[in-house]
Order: sequence, then C-alpha cells, then structure tokens
Amino acid sequence: MMPHPSARRAAALIAELGLQPHPEGGYYRELYRSTQQVQPADDRTARAALTAISFLLTAGQHSRWHCLRSDEVWLFIEGDPLELFIVDAGLTRCQSHIIGPSDGTSAPQHIAPAGCWQAA
Repeated sequence: MMPHPSARRAAALIAELGLQPHPEGGYYRELYRSTQQVQPADDRTARAALTAISFLLTAGQHSRWHCLRSDEVWLFIEGDPLELFIVDAGLTRCQSHIIGPSDGTSAPQHIAPAGCWQAA
C-alpha cells in the first residue's frame, strides 16, 4: 500500500530540512540563534535574545503539554491545520487555536505567552 500523499510530503520535508526528533514530539531544526544575550527575570542564566526553529508534526503526532518559559510564535507554512491548546498561567482557562490558512476558521500565526502551558 502506498503512503498517503501528506505522509510522503512530511517524510520529504523531514529529509530536505534536516529535521530531527523533538523532545516534546514532532520534528524540528534550529534555524537561527541570536548572538545577543538577554537575562530572564527568573532563575535562568543569560540566553539568546531570539531563536527560531522549523517544527513539523506528522499526522497523528502531538507536541506534549509543557510550560513555556518564554513567548513562542507559531507560524503556519504548509500542510493541514494544527490545533494549539493553551492553558493560562493560573491553570483556569484552556483555549484552542487552529493554526492554518487564513480562511475564517484558522489563522496563519499565533503567539503563546510565557507562563502558559501548551500542547499541539
């Protein structure tokens, strides 16, 4: 049986972009790490002011729940829409955001703020 076209495209992107398994699920590759440093206002040591990654979830994969210590920007490039779940820092409200083509039911980007919990 031939793999579904989306599975073939995901496999091609993983190979072409040199993506590696991500600890929270999916695949990623760091694209940029700023040489400028910032000092977070918590217990972390100085860190890069900005980093950027490519991130891919194949059909059926998910990114596990984790608490963000810095803001994250999610940008849709191609494929099927992705559902991003965000729970506020007080653990009182869970919101679902569909990241995909701008079509009235999804948006091509979303910001996940530091302090929240997120999963995709």
